[in-house]
Amino acid sequence: MRKFLPKLAYLFATSAGAGLSPVWPGTAGAGVGVAVAALMIPASPWLIVLAYMALFAVGVWASSHVVSHTRTEDPQIVVIDETFGTAATLSMLPPDPVWWAAGFLAFRFFDVVKPWPIGVVHEKVRGGLGIMLDDAAAAVFAGASLLLLNDLIDRLP
Repeated sequence: MRKFLPKLAYLFATSAGAGLSPVWPGTAGAGVGVAVAALMIPASPWLIVLAYMALFAVGVWASSHVVSHTRTEDPQIVVIDETFGTAATLSMLPPDPVWWAAGFLAFRFFDVVKPWPIGVVHEKVRGGLGIMLDDAAAAVFAGASLLLLNDLIDRLP
């Protein structure tokens, strides 16, 4: 079990290896999030919420392990946060390719730019919780921004 749990932590933290991509590992992890969101389409809202709560908790555990093992505050190979954030963003939106492309781009924007208060979360909360929490905040901002934009468009004459 001592050898299995660290390997499991790395498997989850890298989103099944997406974080090992030599090019844009965060975007590769976000791509895994698209697959996760697609798997959630037929699920009930309660199951979706429970699944994302579990994914968040596993992300905190796995990220914490990799941070501790590598002694790096936010290792580039840890992309479960991007997987979680992208999936959460897309689950707020209609399952339509245009919406999902916009959701993917909006999430990556908020994740990379980290405007206030996302940047504050990123700077102040450390370890696995911090890794996951700033992407959860980016997902909320991305989903809310797109839903507000859609509402504004719907109100145009």
